[in-house]
This record gives sequence, C-alpha cells and structure tokens, in this order.
Amino acid sequence: MTQKSTPDIILIITTLTLLAVGLIMVYSASAIWATYKFDDSFFFAKRQLLFAGVGVLAMFFIMNIDYWTWRTWAKVIVIICFVLLVLVLIPGIGMERNGSQSWIGVGAFSIQPSEFMKLAMIAFLAKFLSENQKKITSFKNGLMPSLALVFLAFGMIMLQPDLGTGTVMVGTCVVMIFVAGARVSHFVFLGLLGVVGFVGLILSAPYRIKRITSFLNPWEDPLETGFQIIQSLYAIGPGGLFGLGLGQSRQKFFYLPEPQTDFIFAILAEELGFIGGSFVIILFSILLWRGVRIALGAPDLFGSFLGIGVIGMIAIQVIINIGVVTGLMPVTGITLPFLSYGGSSLTLMLMAVGVLLNISRYARY
Repeated sequence: MTQKSTPDIILIITTLTLLAVGLIMVYSASAIWATYKFDDSFFFAKRQLLFAGVGVLAMFFIMNIDYWTWRTWAKVIVIICFVLLVLVLIPGIGMERNGSQSWIGVGAFSIQPSEFMKLAMIAFLAKFLSENQKKITSFKNGLMPSLALVFLAFGMIMLQPDLGTGTVMVGTCVVMIFVAGARVSHFVFLGLLGVVGFVGLILSAPYRIKRITSFLNPWEDPLETGFQIIQSLYAIGPGGLFGLGLGQSRQKFFYLPEPQTDFIFAILAEELGFIGGSFVIILFSILLWRGVRIALGAPDLFGSFLGIGVIGMIAIQVIINIGVVTGLMPVTGITLPFLSYGGSSLTLMLMAVGVLLNISRYARY
C-alpha cells in the first residue's frame, strides 16, 4: 500500500479546535470550584492542559505508526487491558471516586483502564471481523464469538461499576458488527435480550432506578436524583442565542456539581448560547464526517473496521453526553470528547484520532 504524504488536515484542525474550546471551557467552568477546593482557580485547567499536551503528543506519535500494527498487537493489548480491569477491582490498588472503583494511580494522576479497553476492543474486533467477515452472518460461528469477549469486558467494567463506559464500548462494537454485515434478525433477538439485561441491571441497583425516574420527571425529586438535570436545564435556558458571556455562568457557582466534567456542555451553552453550542456540534459533525470518509476509503477491511470503530465510539459518546445534558437521556456519567475534564478520557480520544489520521494516509477519498 502506498502511503500518502500528509494525513487528513481537516481532521487535525477540527480536533485541535475542539481541544482548544475544551481547555477554555474547563477553566471557565472549574475556576470557582477549584478556588473553593484547592485555593487555585487554575487547578483543573493546569491538569487538563497537561493531559492535552500528553494526548496531542500521543496523537501525532500514533499518527506515524502504521495502523496494521494494531492488528499485530491487538491480542496483547486486550490482555493487558483485562489485567488492568482485574487490578482496579483489588482493594488497595484500585481507587474509588464518586462510588466507582475505576482508577489506578497515585493521587490526582491516575488512569482509568475501562477507557483504554474501549480502544483495545475496537482494535481486537476490527482484526476479528476482517479475518472472519464471511462468518458474520452465522449466529453461532460469527456473531456470538465476536460478542463473547465484548460482554466479558462489559461484565468486568460493571463490577466497578461504570455503566456509562460499558455502554459506549458495547454500542461501538455493535456498530462495527452491524457494518460488517451481521443479520438484522440476529440484532433484533440480541436487542430483546439486551433490554431484559438492561432492565435487570437497573433493578439490581436502586440508584439506577432513581436515575431513570429522574430522567422521566426530574422535578419529582428536585433536590436529589433530579438535581443535576434540573440545574443543567437552568444553565442552558438563560443562555439564549448568544449566551451570558464567557466566564459569566451562574450555574457554576456551586449549583451544578463539578461542571467541568460530564455537564461542561451546559456551562458552554449558558455562556456562549445557542451559537456557541451549535458551533461545537458543527465541529463534531465535521470530525465525524471526516472519520467516516477515512474509514470508507481505507485500503483494507481491517482499516475500515478500525476507522468505523473509532468514529462510532466518538459519535456515541457525543450523542449520549449532549442527550444527558439537555434532558433527553438518563444521567450516565459519560464525558464529552475533547471538552470534558479528565485525563484518561482525553488521552484516549486523542490517541483514537491518531489512529484515524494514520488510516487517512492510506485512504482513497
């Protein structure tokens, strides 16, 4: 395969623009909380800048690694991620935050293995599907083997528990398998099983039942389960067309909990209005458009499936996050790619874009 001289410039510019918007909004959204908690308004912003620097370096490094290297090392990478998922569950090794034991590390500098499992599973599934595409129409020999490892990883992630990350990973893998040519009738059957399983997960934990209830009617319990959604809507509403102005959010003054993470889009909409929110959504649309073009133009099946997996992961995460913030979906604890505060999520997303950029060097579009 002949390598192109340059990667997709539009994808690079779009990604870096989203990252820049994210850095500005992380500071704007977190300054009050950071001053209150750490007496340093730049506490979260400085860490996000560090994560962004590491992520951008990783993106450009991976951009120059031939993407079929992921096919060679896919099994090893998945095994390493499974080991990390086991380690994070061991008391004394895994770190607990907000009710989930999902981190490994020291102090504020830690990694979230479940985030990296998403990319590892995409690489492994792309390898499997490219080598077994003709079997994918068979439920026994194609579909079930491709999903077995996915659901094993999902089960381990749920032990933390982290429903949001697990949902994104499973959703991404389902998109890849569907694109590979799996039968719709098989998906209908699995979808029914999935609904039963999802209901079981909800009923097994009271807080998940409350989340569903608060999603349907957040004002039924405005001070507890419905609090985040209500405060998020109170942020978006006053933003109007042009917003209150950068740095002028009212909801970040201890109304919306930790606004620099999952609900950063609400602060962005409050400060920059409909225009600012639309600008970010347009940037994501451009990124997804370039990603799909790259995946469709890849010279081999592995590259196509790998590209579809990466862009599917980003799309699902964006849709769920903005859906939650605008009250269209239950609260799941999923970050907004490139904008929300968080080292593992940001680094993983930039690494994933690096994979896309390398595929673009070979893609024909």
